[in-house]
Amino acid sequence: MLFTQLRLLRTISHLTPRQIAYQLLRRLGPKSRVRPPSGLSPRPGLSLTPPLPRDCGGEPWAMTFIGVRKSFDPARFDWASMEQDKLWRYNQHYFDYLHEPGRTNGPGLIESWIAANPQGRADAWEPFPVSLRLVNWIKFFLSPGAPSLPASWLDSLALQARWLSKNIEYHLLANHYFKNAKALIFAGIFFDGPEARRWLSLGLRIVSEELAEQVLSDGGHFERSPMYHCMILEDCLDLLNLCRGSGLSELTELARELERVIPAMLCFAGGLTHPDGGIALFNDAALGIEPDFAQLRDYHERLGGEPMAQPMARVLPFPASGYFRLEPMPGDMLVVDCGPIGPDYQPGHAHCDTLSFELSLNGRRVIVDSGCSQYVDGEIRQYNRGSLGHNTLAIDGVNQSEVWGAHRVARRARPLFAEARDDDGALIFEGAHDGYKRLPGKPIHRRRIVWSGGRIEIRDQVEGQGEHVLELRLHVHPDWTVESGPGGLVTLKLGKEGLCVTSAQGDLELERGWYCPRFGQPLPCFVLCVRQRAVLPWTGGFVMTKES
Repeated sequence: MLFTQLRLLRTISHLTPRQIAYQLLRRLGPKSRVRPPSGLSPRPGLSLTPPLPRDCGGEPWAMTFIGVRKSFDPARFDWASMEQDKLWRYNQHYFDYLHEPGRTNGPGLIESWIAANPQGRADAWEPFPVSLRLVNWIKFFLSPGAPSLPASWLDSLALQARWLSKNIEYHLLANHYFKNAKALIFAGIFFDGPEARRWLSLGLRIVSEELAEQVLSDGGHFERSPMYHCMILEDCLDLLNLCRGSGLSELTELARELERVIPAMLCFAGGLTHPDGGIALFNDAALGIEPDFAQLRDYHERLGGEPMAQPMARVLPFPASGYFRLEPMPGDMLVVDCGPIGPDYQPGHAHCDTLSFELSLNGRRVIVDSGCSQYVDGEIRQYNRGSLGHNTLAIDGVNQSEVWGAHRVARRARPLFAEARDDDGALIFEGAHDGYKRLPGKPIHRRRIVWSGGRIEIRDQVEGQGEHVLELRLHVHPDWTVESGPGGLVTLKLGKEGLCVTSAQGDLELERGWYCPRFGQPLPCFVLCVRQRAVLPWTGGFVMTKES
């Protein structure tokens, strides 16, 4: 009981005063209802360049979200779907599927939602889904060939915008707060009238403040998830699309800010993209949820942006975010994480992946992060978030950051330093963190990666005192076969490709772990492990050699 209370105190100690106040208000005070607005009318002359399409299964009355498909009876469409988890139900209320190519029943789904979801209904009227739904409806209403807009649709849209303006997620902030503000800008531009101008003013103020805070100097999003980075980048592109399509002077300054940050955000997205076109899976990240780098780059170009190639530098550092990419040649790439786990006041999407890395060879992923299978707390969620789910070091079975629940973090690993360089043809990364300093003997984990020719050496040092159990792990992509050989040699094979792995100290063991590249799709994989009881200081690691 005392441990639980202390852990909670360590968690909330990082929250801002505003978050704490609004957390209390949400728990103690009833949610206020709002009356329908009046004096609003659709603003004439708006247009949008077609935004990015979506894929939600492609069937009129069946939907697939986070890897789970559900069919519906059109006459009794189930907007509650209580047999699904909350994230699935959230997706149902986002209305991304309005932008599936070839979908024809969008108007019927809007009518059904309005009839079935009175103000205040759970899931449907929470601020995050309201924010996404507002934007998706407005995009749909402004699309070429959109149907005429019944008064009931406009009334519902205006009511949702007014409700959102009274229920902004000050208790969460971060990407939720940005989504709230984006929706208010869309609603404030779509409608004309005094209240719409207040929504616009509030949304513009928040977005301006949050662009300065959430987009770091290297272009990365401050929650350090490649997936959420792509989400916020699409939000910025959507807002730029709205600025260009409205022709309103009120959006001139926002357009300037977006034009400044978007190129750096695109560079970051490209840098955290593997040769197969998918993102790295650090922190909460999964494939197929947000648009990839190629889609975002193409969207930017359709909005008039300068063409951008995917970064091809041999060493590509993102020091503010803490990511470092080594690429000795096209198709071969290693990316390592040595940054903060996220903003101190909102680390809900953080994993214990400090000094973890991912590796692609000849365009194929070899060493992979365990990814993210679900947001519901449980064994697989804890595996994905914990140190053992990453290609890093665990000490005494303790996580480097004190992750708990589905999205909470108490004590956090802090990077001590990180750098990458090209040293006369050898690509080198070096970094360290203090996540285990709370243990007896105050261990400090340092890692050095040297990639020279076909050889990659990962050297780990643990400074400190005392005897500890040390465990190094490497997750192997399921497509690769794993063969144990003499002298502790392990060979990974895929077709004609091969990678030999040896341990610098201790025997390599094979275990089964999880690789979760997509929500709801955990795949078993081999994990190469070195487990030792050792007296600090200690040195170990791996050597990986490409077979010629």
